[in-house]
Amino acid sequence: MELPKILIVDDDPELRRGLNLRLRANHYDTAYATDGVSAMAMAQKEKPDLIILDIGLPAGDGYVVLDRLQENASLSCIPVIVLTARDPQYNRERILKAGATAFFQKPADNFELLGAIRSVLNPRWPGTGMPQPS
Repeated sequence: MELPKILIVDDDPELRRGLNLRLRANHYDTAYATDGVSAMAMAQKEKPDLIILDIGLPAGDGYVVLDRLQENASLSCIPVIVLTARDPQYNRERILKAGATAFFQKPADNFELLGAIRSVLNPRWPGTGMPQPS
């Protein structure tokens, strides 16, 4: 059985490492990108089931990535969860209008983030045939 793939787009290596460990422990496959340009290249290559995206990225911030994903017919259907340190009062509405499925401010609660991931990838949980993440 193929595991759902999540593309982690963040320039913070510690955050990527932590998310990678948590997601793999919960039966998700992962890939990562460190900036806006590599995010688009990895999304094209990997065709992930979900993208976790930071807004503060080098080489094209997360807003640019969201715009480019929406403009690309083969990528526009990929759900995006934004995980950022940016001010939620200003950014939450803008991020959701740009096409993101959910918004979390860093540091995010692991259980809430995993809950959002589960609801996006398996909206009718359980009964999907996938092992239930812990």
